[in-house]
Amino acid sequence: MHWVTTWTAMPQLTEPDNLPPPPYAKEGLVLADTTLRQTLRVSAGGRRVRLRLSNAFGGAPLPLTRVTVALPDGGAGASAIRPGTCKPVTFSGRASMVVPMGAHVVSDPVDLDLAPGSVLTVSAYLAKGLASSALTSHPGSRTTSHLATGDHTEAGDLPGATPVDHWYLLSGAEVWSGAATLVLLGDSLTDGRGSTTNGDDRWPDQLFDRLPGGVAIANQGAGGNRVLNDGLGPSALARLDRDVLAQSGARWLAVFEGVNDLGTAEPAAQRETVADLIAAYEQIILRAHARGLLVYGATLTPFGGHSYDDPGGHREAARQTVNAWIRDSGRYDAVIDFDRAARDPADPRRLRADCDEGDHLHLSPAGYRTLARAFPLELLRPESG
Repeated sequence: MHWVTTWTAMPQLTEPDNLPPPPYAKEGLVLADTTLRQTLRVSAGGRRVRLRLSNAFGGAPLPLTRVTVALPDGGAGASAIRPGTCKPVTFSGRASMVVPMGAHVVSDPVDLDLAPGSVLTVSAYLAKGLASSALTSHPGSRTTSHLATGDHTEAGDLPGATPVDHWYLLSGAEVWSGAATLVLLGDSLTDGRGSTTNGDDRWPDQLFDRLPGGVAIANQGAGGNRVLNDGLGPSALARLDRDVLAQSGARWLAVFEGVNDLGTAEPAAQRETVADLIAAYEQIILRAHARGLLVYGATLTPFGGHSYDDPGGHREAARQTVNAWIRDSGRYDAVIDFDRAARDPADPRRLRADCDEGDHLHLSPAGYRTLARAFPLELLRPESG
């Protein structure tokens, strides 16, 4: 038994449009005298849980006044909690904690029986708030959170609370378990753009639903993320240590990222971008192998018809070159061929119609199911690694 990462949300700087709405955000002050109630779906279960809260991008120390965990009275996005399940969360034995700028904090363990695939409610109260508009969050939560004035961390429900479809401050949850964790390094396709809000039907969720016991999933995808350069959040190379190598119980890494590198590079620069991208993949593999992880590479899915699809076909040619390297180089310990699973057999430059969310880049819930089914489960045998 050991601590195992069972849920993650990649920390990033909150853009102005994704800040909490008034009155929960003012100039230079956010979440003052505010209860923030959030839900998250764990993968592996356990009887003890601890939280990770992040101030990685906060512009001031983060003063956590009180934090609780509970089981929701409902599913993902529920504001009510089940009677008798609310428990206080402490930090080094204290009810409150100030998280320094750029840091994260791990809570003390809480005795709470979490079934695999169940939903956990986390309520946090900030009496003073964060004295800055620079706030750490994960905007692409596809899950509804709730904001209310005052301390309601133990309240059975939050009638009149303000719903927001973002996660704030939470970056991880761990359980005491014999499981091992698959960490997913990705962009919006792993973060779940096109999936159902509060439906937990991203491809990582649907992959977990297929798994036997003993495997946890840490989804470290984020919309707009790139391998080489910062964008919406640090690049995959820059965040590898924090988001992958530092995860408790990590045994496997799957890399499904690179389409935004190709899509944001000029068509004439595709050859150089491909070379840089392949070199970056090799660095990720090298660093993960040094920590004893098995590393799996996922081929890049089609984007024909999207704005990334330049008229000259330079980006499509680059995608084909990258995918050929993923399949044939032998650098990865195994290959997950998402491209082959999701492409249109009649036009391999495009997604299958039943997989396409509508913008010809992101996938629908049915498309994410296709990716989940394309992941070979034998790669996640408990003895692997």
